Amino acid sequence: MNVLFLTMNPFTDIEMHNIYADLMKVFIQNGHKPYIVTPREKKSGEGTALSDRGDHAILTVQIGNTSGVSFVEKGISTVTLDSRFYRAIKTHLADVSFDLILYSTPPITLCGTIAKLKREWGCRTYLMLKDIFPQNAVDLGLFPQGSVIDRYFRQKEKRLYRLSDRIGCMSPANVSYLLKHQPALDPKNVTVCANAITPKFSDRLSDEERQAVRQKYNIPLDKTVFMYGGNLGKPQDIPFVIRCLQENADKPDRFFVICGTGSEFPLLDEYVREKQPDNVLLLNGLPQSDYVDLVRALDVGLIFLDHRFTIPNFPSRVLSYMECSLPVLVCTDPCTDLGPIAEAGGFGWYCESDDPAKFTACVDAAVTADRQAMGARAREFLETEYSVSRVYEQILNV
Repeated sequence: MNVLFLTMNPFTDIEMHNIYADLMKVFIQNGHKPYIVTPREKKSGEGTALSDRGDHAILTVQIGNTSGVSFVEKGISTVTLDSRFYRAIKTHLADVSFDLILYSTPPITLCGTIAKLKREWGCRTYLMLKDIFPQNAVDLGLFPQGSVIDRYFRQKEKRLYRLSDRIGCMSPANVSYLLKHQPALDPKNVTVCANAITPKFSDRLSDEERQAVRQKYNIPLDKTVFMYGGNLGKPQDIPFVIRCLQENADKPDRFFVICGTGSEFPLLDEYVREKQPDNVLLLNGLPQSDYVDLVRALDVGLIFLDHRFTIPNFPSRVLSYMECSLPVLVCTDPCTDLGPIAEAGGFGWYCESDDPAKFTACVDAAVTADRQAMGARAREFLETEYSVSRVYEQILNV
């Protein structure tokens, strides 16, 4: 069948390695043809274009600018996404009939496109709910609950849910949250559809390879090394992360590597420059291959989420840790169930992100734990619970 996949994630090549590219590859392996619709900002200087690659196609849609611009410009670009996506699909895919529309949040503003296409094609629709918006923005104080902006987006949110024949949530806590706050939804149509990847390697780095990677970045060989990789923005509560680093600054048996980009990176950069802690390495992003090599050479993966969140999140970056056979230390709000899942599965530690001392207690436990055994359980849990083939079957059930 023909599958239309709408995403706001940059999608340039099917050989990318992430939750969406890996899922599209499984569709292809099962004889379906996915048409992937992905955005490209206007400032790139490139327009809308379709690339048909035989077993799949990628339609790149020129949208307004959303990164590194004013709040007003980003807002206008977000609001006009819907019409730009629909126009591009009708222009470049006019001769294609689709059996399934697959889409993820964010954003929630593509409901007009989905409604029109569903009506025109009579196809089924599946929402992969990766972001409960606008509540997450309200939690972080980006705009007040009940404001004009909040009411506008909540109308879009409810419409998107109504349009979706099935809603796949990232975890059991997400399912419970959605059904509690959206009582009009039919529980039979809301299910768990976890973030998932196809692991790319099965072997561990040798001791010599681990040492070589650590030496490349001047990372100590004789310390337990904790790794955070990913976005460094408002959701991670970087001021709290800094407090955690300060709490552990004088402890000689641990080292922290933070690798990422985002709006709050300057706060970390300022802390490292001013305090020059001996046990912190801050990296402003890395190429994907270098990042994977680095993760594989370290000991524990870190997850941070702001304690103010009232919605359950499930950061996909945890999958890269588990893929590399790393146990995880999960420091989040009390609504997110990733931490309890990691503890119950025997591959991690959990604390709420409201007290650096709680974080330090988990670090202490990780320093003395059998991390290799816990890392092996993390990899096994990934292969059984977060399998792309399993997600594919769940989607096909619609």
